Amino acid sequence: MNAPASRPRRTHIWTSRLGPDVRMGLENLLAHKLRSLLTMLGMICGVAAVVAMLSIGAGAQQQVMAFIENLGVRNLIVEAREATDWQTLNKMRAISPGLTFNDMRLVQANVPAISAISPRKRFTPTALLPRPGRDIPVVFGVATEYQSIAGLVISEGRFFDANESRSAAPVAVLGDGIADALFPGAAALGKHVKVNEQWLRVIGVTRPQMAAPRGTSGLPADDRNNLIYVPVWTAILRLEDNTSGFKDEIDGLFVQVTSSEASPSAAQAIRGLLDETHRRSPDYSLVVPAELLAEQRRTQRIFQMVMVAIASISLLVGGIGIMNIMLASVLERTREIGVRRAVGATQAEVVRQFLIEATIISGLGGLLGVVVGVLISRLVAFFAGWTTVITPFSVVLAFTVSVTVGLLFGVYPARKAARLDPVKALHYE
Repeated sequence: MNAPASRPRRTHIWTSRLGPDVRMGLENLLAHKLRSLLTMLGMICGVAAVVAMLSIGAGAQQQVMAFIENLGVRNLIVEAREATDWQTLNKMRAISPGLTFNDMRLVQANVPAISAISPRKRFTPTALLPRPGRDIPVVFGVATEYQSIAGLVISEGRFFDANESRSAAPVAVLGDGIADALFPGAAALGKHVKVNEQWLRVIGVTRPQMAAPRGTSGLPADDRNNLIYVPVWTAILRLEDNTSGFKDEIDGLFVQVTSSEASPSAAQAIRGLLDETHRRSPDYSLVVPAELLAEQRRTQRIFQMVMVAIASISLLVGGIGIMNIMLASVLERTREIGVRRAVGATQAEVVRQFLIEATIISGLGGLLGVVVGVLISRLVAFFAGWTTVITPFSVVLAFTVSVTVGLLFGVYPARKAARLDPVKALHYE
């Protein structure tokens, strides 16, 4: 009958002794401040490395995935791979006519899941007035449907309509960045821009858009804030120098399907059609944002595991440092341990005392490491201009691992201290 009641009593005794043990542990660590700080240093470096590396990785991956999502998981993008010299061009043209309007009509007629499609004719003008105070913008000749496919939001004015597209009207919609560069401090709407030898009336300005992170393969590299959008026939008939034989009839197709679930099957159908008409010539590429998004998520998980594994080496070194210092502390405090055992302290109490000290060292080291890791992350974001994201996962993971490592490496010194012979410990010099 008394057995169940003894458990709460035993728990109460244990918790009542925890406070004095923690105070004693803090006093012992404060008595050797420099040694305690140096012992924590391994934990601080390890935790800081975990937090900083995961925040940098999470920031980079978040930026890439946000851009891919911004491209639209319902969208498919066909990019022409145009030749840069006559020899390559002749080889390609002997097999394939390149990307053409006929390809667009073929895709539109044979892929039932398509809800919108737009060709693209892209080129960089040789002359532009007013002169921009930045890089020369790229001109995109597109269809009216491009606005919905690309998710363009117009902040001023409007996008060109189907009649303007068919008649090759001399109108343009400016990206937010180039609008500011051409007309700083003034409204661009209603103004005129001279592209090569053609004056275009500005009928709209887009809202700022996310740019593709640098060095990311498989994604369109154009700065979407530094674009001039015109009707596709305006680009072909009024603006582009068509004397160059290196250009395809069109250099891109933007396709939107009815749902994200239809994206893989539509991509497969488009590949099949283009492989047939291009005779399997490698003169085009198909970008599927939904596939890129899934791949980036897999890459993020692998990256996180690798970063944690690398940073955990620092935590392991920190744990070994804790064990070494605790073993040295056992030798230093042999007489103290003998006195405690002589006045009635049990082995469990001695073990608890040393484990508490190891936990305090690893816990404080973990907290300081989190602070240092956050500071490193902020400094990298400030000086390098990278996007960094401090996730609760990285903080909790790093702190939990540091405390766990401290406990594990504190067990051996604690058990060694508890097994000391009290009589020999009292006579230890």
